[in-house]
Amino acid sequence: MTVESPPPAAAARRLLQQIGLEMAFLDLASPGGGSAGAVLAGLLMELESAVALAPEPIKRLTAKARECTTPLPAAMPDFILSLADWLSDWHAWMEEAVASWERGLQLPSVPQPLETIPGATASTPVTAVAAPPPRPGPDASVSAPPRRLVLDDPAGHQDVTVLPQEADPELVRLFCAESHDLLRDVEQGVLVLEGTPNDPDTLATVFRAFHTLKGNAAVMKLADLHRLAHEVESLLDAARRGGRSLDRDAIDVILAAADCFTRFVTEMARQVEGLSPGQSLSLPVPAILAAVAHLLAAAPAPEAARGQAPTPPPAPRSAVGAGEPAAATPPPSPAPAARATEPTASAGPAPAAASAPLTTAGTSIRVDTHKLDGLIDLVGELVIAQSMVVQGTTAERPPDEHLARALARLRGITSDLQRTAMGLRMVPIRGTFQKMARLVRDTAAELGKDVRLVLEGEDTELDRTVIEQIGDPLVHMIRNAIDHGLEPPATRTTAGKPPTGTIRLSAFHQGGFVVVRITDDGRGLDPARIRGKAIERGLIGPDTVLDDRETLDLIFAAGFSTAEQVTGLSGRGVGMDVVRRNIEGIRGKIEIDSVTGAGTTFTMYMPLTLAIIEGLLVAVGDQRFVVPTLSVRESLRPLPGDITTVHGRGELVNVRGRLVPLLRMGPHVGVAARATSPADGIVVVVEAGQECRGLLVDHLLGKQEVVIKSLGETFAGRHGFAGAAILGDGRVGLILDTNALVRLKPTIAGSAA
Repeated sequence: MTVESPPPAAAARRLLQQIGLEMAFLDLASPGGGSAGAVLAGLLMELESAVALAPEPIKRLTAKARECTTPLPAAMPDFILSLADWLSDWHAWMEEAVASWERGLQLPSVPQPLETIPGATASTPVTAVAAPPPRPGPDASVSAPPRRLVLDDPAGHQDVTVLPQEADPELVRLFCAESHDLLRDVEQGVLVLEGTPNDPDTLATVFRAFHTLKGNAAVMKLADLHRLAHEVESLLDAARRGGRSLDRDAIDVILAAADCFTRFVTEMARQVEGLSPGQSLSLPVPAILAAVAHLLAAAPAPEAARGQAPTPPPAPRSAVGAGEPAAATPPPSPAPAARATEPTASAGPAPAAASAPLTTAGTSIRVDTHKLDGLIDLVGELVIAQSMVVQGTTAERPPDEHLARALARLRGITSDLQRTAMGLRMVPIRGTFQKMARLVRDTAAELGKDVRLVLEGEDTELDRTVIEQIGDPLVHMIRNAIDHGLEPPATRTTAGKPPTGTIRLSAFHQGGFVVVRITDDGRGLDPARIRGKAIERGLIGPDTVLDDRETLDLIFAAGFSTAEQVTGLSGRGVGMDVVRRNIEGIRGKIEIDSVTGAGTTFTMYMPLTLAIIEGLLVAVGDQRFVVPTLSVRESLRPLPGDITTVHGRGELVNVRGRLVPLLRMGPHVGVAARATSPADGIVVVVEAGQECRGLLVDHLLGKQEVVIKSLGETFAGRHGFAGAAILGDGRVGLILDTNALVRLKPTIAGSAA
């Protein structure tokens, strides 16, 4: 029979919630348990008073928890490891037990570990504490850890429940958001530690991240992740205390654990939004735990720790390499804050991931992206409404002085609001760039190459949607640069190059665009070989005439590949065509420059934002079109003698001594143009990268900021349009895709295929 809940039970439940939060920040490995230790001790004393009327098991285990942690032990590492696990199990049982007490139900049975691990009081000698068996030392009969962590063996996996049924959705979302931030710190920090394994600040950052992940997993009752984080934390603690070096094997295990957490958190975020709820996830938790056990058992100590004379500092290693493991005694490195101020283009050995601090200070709040997108849409509608008001007011008669001032004030406020709202979407490209450091490391290791990644312009900001769209293209191009571009170390040495290849990833603003450039110092692209492969695959005919730039562009054709055999990285010809499609999907352009034997550069030009653009309004017949202002180089009214027809190239217009292909917009869009001769109209010269084309229109109507609207299925098969916009007079104007128009093949008639 259910009885009324006694007030002490509700108080105990609230105290347990506070204790869970304090445990997430408790550092048992530090003397006295860190600053959270005193707070935890006080909460446990309050809890002991609150459960004075509770059943005997609750009172007994509460007293034991208070005795174990008052005061926290300072010099018993084995006991500390067991105490952390014991407290997590105790907290989970107490929450269930207090809930049963509150409802007047039977208490859950007490797990055996809670009864067998005693508490340590201030009067209890250290030797009386029942500690777990010590870990085997270096001389124990333990097999050496594998050189590469094997995670694809099903025997090393287990099915993990992702979303507990009783989980609070808001708490789950908070857990996922914080976990993603912590995992980003882990990956950046571990890549720094691969080059400077004794960097104390970075090591402490990674340790704290796993410690927080462990505490959060305990609060969420994720036992498997809690155990995984705890074991990796033990490995990091051994390195922090000087018990072992973070060699290549340890780095691989830590990254594998971070990947495991990332997969789990990503799936949890999907399930909390209603996608595939209840589905379990197969994770290599047992394999990682076994690898950690091997590493802790072997525990190779640094040279200085074994009493030997320290070896001289080795030569600086690459920022992200795939060669031999980092030496146990690396060159001294500055603190992360100092490294953040150094340019990554320098020739020093600073790792790419260290180009920015691992943590950022400042005041910020988390906002759901759907709310942010809704705000941007409303601002866009406000811009349209403001243009319609101004145009409608001034169309009939000039406004009086008071109304003119009010309209000018409205225009200024709207512009400021628009800039502020667009700034909310702008984020640094740093996160995307730093993800490439892990990609370079893993790909280079798989291919047996030594690669250095240099990052430049990580603070360059662009639209969040643009950043999301360029992630996959960057992955494809960097993997191709390592696989196809950079030669093996032996080949590079024979060619007079350093054995370590360099990939430079940079971003900067240029002419209203964001430019992202990928440069390698590899073998370069061979136009003759590309042409031969294109003919072999039927992409071009043997008699097709192409210049070098057009030949290099063939690598973007679907199905094209120069790989001799299909591997896990390349050979199927389905990468670079996806790259071009993604870049063009955000109104961008990609260009190639290559020197055989010296290297290749891919340059991507992308708009700052995808929501609002400034456009040049042009008239073709009775229709209105919008040409993005950033793509317009100039406009002119040509003379009759400026128009030339060249066989195979169609109509050309002479622009300051340069022949530019001409495209008559009337025939191209199927509209009866008023300007039947180029001399009667206006030629708008647009450019995309290093190429340009003249668009023949009837009139120029002015400039206007417009909000881009996506096109429906009616225009799904039409090329040359990037979207639509509602103009100031309420009419709809199509936005021209200048990249597509520049690449159109000309015909004799002056239109295009």
